[in-house]
Amino acid sequence: MNELKAILLDKYFRAAERTAGLRNLVLLAIRFVLAYGFLNPALNKWADINGIAQWFAELGIPLPGLNAYLSASTEIAGVALLTLGLGTRLISIPLIINMIVAITTVHWSNGFEAGSNGFEIPLYYILLLFVLLINGAGKFSIDYFLSKKYK
Repeated sequence: MNELKAILLDKYFRAAERTAGLRNLVLLAIRFVLAYGFLNPALNKWADINGIAQWFAELGIPLPGLNAYLSASTEIAGVALLTLGLGTRLISIPLIINMIVAITTVHWSNGFEAGSNGFEIPLYYILLLFVLLINGAGKFSIDYFLSKKYK
């Protein structure tokens, strides 16, 4: 029994070592998926920033004009920075805040499911942004090269 346990544990840890090499590819994929996900909402906000400010006012968001610009700017900066892997941990924080505001003002009352405009997608974005906040951008990023140069 102990021999079987040792064999299974050995196989498990070997598999874990092999998949650890995928870490940087997964972080790259997360960055690209998030950047793509924020792109159209950011462009749509900028295309009708006054309409967004008006909508924010209807939602009861304070300083709707300022917050429309802040939200759109955060998202467009997020697209660029996540794509490059530059300031990844830093940009993750305001993007998380943006998603929390989106959930609490728009999506929460619609329930969980994305098909009902619920909070499912923004919640996934928050979780993925926390992965980047904790792990950084990975080796395929400007952050990685800067850390090697300045450490």
